[in-house]
Amino acid sequence: MKEGSPPAIVCVARHGETDWNVAGILQGWLDVRINDLGRRQAYELVAALSQAKFSLVCSSPLARSLETAEIIARSLRLPPPVCIDGLKERNFGVIQGVPKVELAELNPVLLQQIMRRNPAADFEQGETMDEFAERIVSALHFIGRQYSGQRILVITHGWVMDVITRHVAGLPRSAILNMKRKNGETLWLEVTGDSIQRV
Repeated sequence: MKEGSPPAIVCVARHGETDWNVAGILQGWLDVRINDLGRRQAYELVAALSQAKFSLVCSSPLARSLETAEIIARSLRLPPPVCIDGLKERNFGVIQGVPKVELAELNPVLLQQIMRRNPAADFEQGETMDEFAERIVSALHFIGRQYSGQRILVITHGWVMDVITRHVAGLPRSAILNMKRKNGETLWLEVTGDSIQRV
């Protein structure tokens, strides 16, 4: 991106609900489609964002995110979503697909960390918080460079939005936010190849 190029205006939204969200099963990199409520949430985003003048939708390649993005792109008459691997949810390693009720018996300390969305949680065979956060920030900078001056909708995941929230607030990656982004919740950013700021 040339020096002085305008930022991309990026709206980041969490994907629609899945049955695993409802059942309290850890999804991570596993592919789970959105449910009927999740599809309604996607159409609610369409209505809320219909005047935003997006030129493109970018998405995590995971099914719950991509299906949400496809509904929105089709409804807003935009090109098919562009998948960006860097926007995937955190890899939770060996506990992916494990219900939280089971984890309560297997590893109650880890479950407590997950329930508090504690970035320090250590996921065997998964990603460290630094690996995860670097991946997310790099993906956003890529969008800022690639789509300078455009308005871009990004469909992604809850822990991803936590990373972005800490980053734009200047908080350490280890900070516990005491909040959880709802399905369909949005966050607006100004993004360049080297900066990410909240609008």
